[in-house]
Amino acid sequence: MASVLVMERCDLECETNNKRHRTSDFGIHCLVVRRGQAFRITVYYKGRGFQQHTDTLTFTAQTGPCPNEVSGTKSQFPLTNSLNEEAWSAAVEQNDNSALTLKICSPPDARIGRYTLNMEATTAGKGVSIPLGQFILLFNPWCSGDSVFMDDEAKLREYVLTQDGLIYTGTDKRINSMPWNFGQFESGILDICLDLLDKSKTFQNDKDKDCSRRNNPVYISRIVSAMVNCNDDDGILMGRWDNNYGDGISPLQWMGSVKILRNWRNQSCQPVRYGQCWVFGAVACTVLRCLGIPTRVVTNFSSAHDTNGNLIIERYLDETGKEIKKSKDSIWNFHVWDECWMARPDLGKGYDGWQAVDPTPQERSEGVYCCGPAPVQAIREGDIKVKYDLPFVFAEVNADVIYWMQRRDGKDEKVVHSSVIGKSISTKSVGSDAREDITYHYKYPEGSEEERRVFEKADLQNKLAQKPVTDLEVKIKVVEAMKYGCDFNVSAVIVNKTSSDRVCRLMFCARTISYNGEIGNECGMKDLLNLEIPANQEKSVPLRVLYNKYCTTMTEDNLIKLMAILFEYKSKDIMLATRSIVIDNPDIKIKILGEPGQFKKVGAEVTLKNPLPVPLTNCSFTIEGAGLTEGQVCENITDIDKNQEAKAKLYFTPRQSGMRKLVVEFNSNKLQNVKGYRNVIIAPVRR
Repeated sequence: MASVLVMERCDLECETNNKRHRTSDFGIHCLVVRRGQAFRITVYYKGRGFQQHTDTLTFTAQTGPCPNEVSGTKSQFPLTNSLNEEAWSAAVEQNDNSALTLKICSPPDARIGRYTLNMEATTAGKGVSIPLGQFILLFNPWCSGDSVFMDDEAKLREYVLTQDGLIYTGTDKRINSMPWNFGQFESGILDICLDLLDKSKTFQNDKDKDCSRRNNPVYISRIVSAMVNCNDDDGILMGRWDNNYGDGISPLQWMGSVKILRNWRNQSCQPVRYGQCWVFGAVACTVLRCLGIPTRVVTNFSSAHDTNGNLIIERYLDETGKEIKKSKDSIWNFHVWDECWMARPDLGKGYDGWQAVDPTPQERSEGVYCCGPAPVQAIREGDIKVKYDLPFVFAEVNADVIYWMQRRDGKDEKVVHSSVIGKSISTKSVGSDAREDITYHYKYPEGSEEERRVFEKADLQNKLAQKPVTDLEVKIKVVEAMKYGCDFNVSAVIVNKTSSDRVCRLMFCARTISYNGEIGNECGMKDLLNLEIPANQEKSVPLRVLYNKYCTTMTEDNLIKLMAILFEYKSKDIMLATRSIVIDNPDIKIKILGEPGQFKKVGAEVTLKNPLPVPLTNCSFTIEGAGLTEGQVCENITDIDKNQEAKAKLYFTPRQSGMRKLVVEFNSNKLQNVKGYRNVIIAPVRR
C-alpha cells in the first residue's frame, strides 16, 4: 500500500508568475496574480512523489474572514487533465519523482482579495490537508472574460501600469498640468488598498456579503469612492476648502498618493489632513489601478455643483457686484474626478466603457458620500435615470447658470450673462504628456440638434429657452501670461451693436478666488458712471491689477476672478461678463546629472528664480518619483534675494528601469507649492 504524500515545500514561483501577470512591480516576495489567468506552482515531496492512479488531489481557494461556497468566497476543485478557464481549476503541467508542477486558474469573475490555497491529498482512503501558501488576486483587464477587460495594450499600460501622470488645473482658457506620483506598485501600497476595503462600513456591517460582492468592479468602485473621503467612515482623506491648513498639510503640497496612503496606515487609519478634489481623485486612481481596474483622472472646467437637482445654478449679486449667498449651488473653476473602465451588465446594453467615479465628498448617494460609477455615455445622452448619480454628474457638465441682481428695494432682476458649464474636459493622453480633450465624450457640440435632443430628454427647459438679445455686449480680455509677482493689465471690452451712441455704467472688478468658486477680497476696481460707447464701435477699458494688492489676499490656488457689470441706461439691461485667470508660478529647471541607471545613484540639479520683489526665506526643494525615490527627498536651502536663483542638488537611487517621472516641489515663506517635473529614462541593470 502506498504511503501518504508528505510535502517538503511549495514554490509559488512568485517571480515568474508575477511577471506573466504584469504584477512584478509589486515585488517577487508575494504571489500577486490576476483573475481568469493561470499561474504555476511546484510542490516538492519528501519520499515518494505524486502518482496519478494512486493519489487524489483536491484544492481549496478561499478569501475573507468567513469563506463559503454560497458566497463565492470559497471554492473546492479537483485536479483534472486540463484547465477550465471559467471556474477554479487545476491541472498537471509536469510530474517527476519528487516534484509536481501544477497550473491553477481562477474564473474571470472571481472575488478579488487575499487568498489561501490548500491541498487535500488522499491515498487509499487516508487524507492529509496541506497548506500551499497565500496569494493576492486582482482584476484582470487583459482577460476577455473579465468585466474590466480593455482591448488596447497602450491604454492598459497607461491606465493600469503607469505609476505617474498629470492632473489638469487652472481655467479652461489657461490650463495647467500638475505632475502626480500615483505609485500603485510602491512598497506596501497593495496591502493598504486591500485594508481599505476591509475598513469600509459595508464590510464591518456584513463581512460575508461584502466579500461576496468583491467580484464586481461597480461595487468596488463605489466602495473606493466612499473610502477615499472620511465623511462616513475611517476613510483616507479629510477635505478642507477654507485655506486654513495649519493642523495638517495643504492639499496643494501633496506630490503623490504614496505618502498619503502610508500616513493613513501609520496613524491607525485616522484621516489624513487635507485633501481637495484633485487629491481625492488621484488617491482613488492609485487604489483602483492597484486593484486592476483601468482608471484615469479627469478635469472638468467650469464645473457646476447643483445641490437641489433642478439643473440650474443661481447666483445673486448686489448692486456693487458683490455676491450674495442665497443658494448652496456653486460653480467650481475646475473639478477633478476619475473614470474607470468596466462593463455594466446591471444596466443593459450601451453603457459599458468609461464610468465617472467621484470620491470628493459633495452629496450623498444612497446615504453615503460617494458618487458613481456613472456611465459617461449615459451622461452624454441625458439618461439621468441610470445608476449611479446621473443627475448630479449630468449637472456638473450641463447645468444652466442664471445671475440675479438684488436691487435696493429687495427685488431680483435677471442679468444677461453668457456662460457655459462643462468646458475643456481633460485627461492625460495615452503614452505622452499631451492633454486629451474628452469633452465630446460627455456632451454634444453646443447648439447642435443632438444637444437639444439631450436637453429635452433631461427636461432642461431653461437651456431650451430663447436667449435674450441685447444692444450692447461686454466681454473681458487678458494678456497671454500673468506672472506671480508682477503687475498686469486686463480689459473690459464693450461692443455697441446699434446705429446710435449709448451711455452706460461699467463696474469692473478683480477679486481673488478659490478654485471651488469661493470669492475672496478685492484686488482691483474701476467704476465708470457715464461711459459713452459710439454707434457700431467697441471701447476697451483697462484695469491694472497690482501685485501689492493681490499678494496679500491670493489663495494657494493663484486664481483671480474678473467681473464686468454693464448697466445700459436706455434699455435698462444689465449685462455681465466674468472670467477667472491664473497667475503663473515660476518654472523649475531640472537637470539630470550623469547617465541614470537602475540601482545607480543619480543626481538632479534643480533651479528656480525668485520672481518676487522681496527675499524668500525658509526655502526648500523636495523630489519624489515612483520607482525613483524611496519616499521623498528634501533639501533645505539658504534665503533667496529678489531676482536671485534658488539652487540645490538632490540624489536618489532608481529601483525600476524605464521611463519615470521625477516630481519636484519648491516651498518658501511667500512662494509655495511650486511644482515641476522631468521625465527620466532609467537604463536597466546589466545582468
